[in-house]
Amino acid sequence: MNTFKLGELLNQFFIEDIGDGDLTSTSIFSKDEQAEGLFTAKADGTFSGLDVLLQGYDLADSTIKVESLVQDGDQISKGQNLLRVHGPVVELLSRERVILNLVQRMSGIATQTHQAVSLLNSDHTKICDTRKTVPGLRMLDKYAVLCGGGANHRFGLYDGVMIKDNHIEHMGGILPAVKKVREKCGHMVKIEVETETREQVLEAIEAAVDVIMFDNRTPDEIREFAKLVPPHIVTEASGGITLNTLPSYSNTGVDLISLGFLTHSVKALDISFNLL
Repeated sequence: MNTFKLGELLNQFFIEDIGDGDLTSTSIFSKDEQAEGLFTAKADGTFSGLDVLLQGYDLADSTIKVESLVQDGDQISKGQNLLRVHGPVVELLSRERVILNLVQRMSGIATQTHQAVSLLNSDHTKICDTRKTVPGLRMLDKYAVLCGGGANHRFGLYDGVMIKDNHIEHMGGILPAVKKVREKCGHMVKIEVETETREQVLEAIEAAVDVIMFDNRTPDEIREFAKLVPPHIVTEASGGITLNTLPSYSNTGVDLISLGFLTHSVKALDISFNLL
């Protein structure tokens, strides 16, 4: 994770929440009053967000001590203590909500990703994310997917080409769309194409793309399409796949299964913070 970018994000989030100061905490506690607190899991799951805690409190006050009892990617249990912090009580409490919001979201994403990886139970096919993230949180969302045992798809429109149905329709086919992209982009840029039919898969193969996505296809259709694709082209399945249906895709032969729900509709993992 980019620690410089994380620091910028945290500063923005703290400004939004704290503004000119925490009226409640500064009214009750003196500036120099010290305290100790514990972050505790209130549900089973996969932990993610240690850097948020470490850097968040360091930005607040470098004298705050953070003792980590878990690492990113660890499986945690309800009632388990995760981190112990010690420092100025005003800073501990004023930063609590922002830090908890991020860590709970990240741990929720990591937990759901771990569930998906476990349900798929494949030695070959990897679970990966999409661009369906909350604006501003993509770096954290995608890092959390890694903590859950998943893989990252492209980070944005800038680091990979994905030719979708609208592009294909506008250009009149996959071959002219790929040709147009190759005229504009260098040889270092990978090209992925969405396909929905056997004819489109064959056209993508003829265009010598790097990745072929089977979009909103059934497991049987994907098995059929995957057999057509030469081994040097990466294959991906996406669209309409849920945790309930995921096991049926385990033997389709694709290299990747991308799941938007890992990040766009995640349930935060319940974590609490309490002063001792």
